[in-house]
Amino acid sequence: MNPKISVIVAIYNAEKYLYRCLNSLAEQTFEDYEVLLIDDGSPDSSGNICDRFAKKYPFMRVIHKKNGGVSSARQCGIDHAQGEYTIHVDADDWVEPNMLEELYQKAKQEDADMVICDYFEIKLKERYVKQEPTALTADIVLKNLLTSKLMGYCWNKLIKRACYNDYNLTFPANMILEDLFVVCRLCLNNIHIVYLNKAFYHYDRTINKESLSLNYNEHSLVSRIAFISYMEKELPQAYQEELNSMKCSVKKIAWCSQAYSKEDFINLYKEINKVYPRYQKCKSPISISVWICLSGHYKIAKFMLKTWLFIRRFLCRCGILPVNFYTANGK
Repeated sequence: MNPKISVIVAIYNAEKYLYRCLNSLAEQTFEDYEVLLIDDGSPDSSGNICDRFAKKYPFMRVIHKKNGGVSSARQCGIDHAQGEYTIHVDADDWVEPNMLEELYQKAKQEDADMVICDYFEIKLKERYVKQEPTALTADIVLKNLLTSKLMGYCWNKLIKRACYNDYNLTFPANMILEDLFVVCRLCLNNIHIVYLNKAFYHYDRTINKESLSLNYNEHSLVSRIAFISYMEKELPQAYQEELNSMKCSVKKIAWCSQAYSKEDFINLYKEINKVYPRYQKCKSPISISVWICLSGHYKIAKFMLKTWLFIRRFLCRCGILPVNFYTANGK
């Protein structure tokens, strides 16, 4: 008899954190589930740790595969999953013991295709991150995802396994934002989405992970360009405004990057503009500074941006502008 939930853990070089993750999955209050440990060719002892856990816990299965990246590992898990529902867990994170029980109960109560819940994020300290959509329709959830009002992580979403076959969903090979891509594609269909106002997942960002807010680097930039290129082929015209917003954010990443010299930055920005024509609604001082920079006045643009940021901080500290004006708009 097939389990009710398949938990998929993509694993690569995670020996330092893997015990914490797998112990949290072994201690679930829910009983009818399987854990698929996808060892993505780890050169460290991760594979051996997986084997030991699988020997101890019959509901854990190990699949050792050649290294292909997190996207291929997630897809491998989906291909081997037998549960009615699926959820992913990253090997360097951990979960609350009641996660599976409460998510499954919510899914069955409302006959949901996808259950979205909140999560905990750990940086210098742990904080509660709310993930309530502005409306529980697939169309609105998709717009929330594209504008980053909701995060596209697949570890805070319980998804009915049949959806992968019904809507031909696969994780694209060699793609960094693979989970966001799959969740967005799923929301292009008329699926039933519900929200559970609880957090179970501990997302540890103190570990070296891809992060838009922490790393304005070339890898982050290229991965987002690739994601937008994928989505342009998938999304109907009705979502063009949200895609344009994402394109604008890519330009901001390029501007904020410290990985480029003046010449490299200008060349990079011109290349981005070949792919994404100027989005005229980007009227922020950052965007204006970029156009000045591309006109050859690099130092003026940089001075303008620094001055703008200084003035805004000063006004916030003096109480002329509310503090949340700075924090909300100063990303």
